[in-house]
Amino acid sequence: MRGKIYKGIGGFYYVATDTGEIIECKARGKFRKEHIIPIIGDDVEIEVKNGKGSITEIYERKNSLIRPAVANIDIIVVVVAAKDPDPATFVTDKMLVNAEINGIEAVVCINKTDLAQNAELKGIYERSGYKTLCVSATEKDGLDELFEIIKGKTAAFAGVSGVGKSTLLSHITGIDLETGEVSDKISRGRHTTRHVELFKVAGGGYVLDTPGFSSVETEDITAEELEECFPEIRDISGGCRFRGCAHLEEPDCAVKIAVENGTIPQSRYESYKELYEIQRGKKQWK
Repeated sequence: MRGKIYKGIGGFYYVATDTGEIIECKARGKFRKEHIIPIIGDDVEIEVKNGKGSITEIYERKNSLIRPAVANIDIIVVVVAAKDPDPATFVTDKMLVNAEINGIEAVVCINKTDLAQNAELKGIYERSGYKTLCVSATEKDGLDELFEIIKGKTAAFAGVSGVGKSTLLSHITGIDLETGEVSDKISRGRHTTRHVELFKVAGGGYVLDTPGFSSVETEDITAEELEECFPEIRDISGGCRFRGCAHLEEPDCAVKIAVENGTIPQSRYESYKELYEIQRGKKQWK
């Protein structure tokens, strides 16, 4: 039978088969010899003997992430709060860069619009070329559009603690996912998810609850390649005077001109500069 790994705990993998069954499986020993570890989201072939399931084949992954370890993501929904906690644009931008590195479609979902509308935040990501939704998980406002975007896909939800990921997922899946309250003292949530798991969505597809998605890794890209992960920079960088322009101190830089006239949001440019220095520093120490 063919199926998808939706949960893994203690060496056991739970596979949702194409026939609708849920089979508890162990991975065949050959995978250990080949240094292949099954991960959540893998499309697999299994066989069942005497009531015990075995994963016999792992099909080629179209993409995979390290943190959390998950494969075959169709879309990443980057959730940011309009307020409480205040938007962390740099972390949000890192998540979007991570999606670009892995060739995964990304949308920005601004939650908690019952507390604030934050049109400025919406404008930042719309001008940067990302589909941007405004929702209120507590008021169940704007969720229909979100449903349409993720329907039939495997969607990962990313965002810092406290932005309301688990509340959104609870509405989408119909499962009451445990979530920590936002602390008044530090204005951050205490997320209680213990493992990575895919949850089925009515109408088809899966959503991914991610306990570690804010730990974004960008080791696989050089500073010089970073502009390719900022769509608004990538689209106009060809207008720079110098080939290979880093968009930092060079004269006649089309990107800096776009920042000055407001075409590229200042916060996005600041994120680009900070990530550029981080990546350049890594290269020097290699």
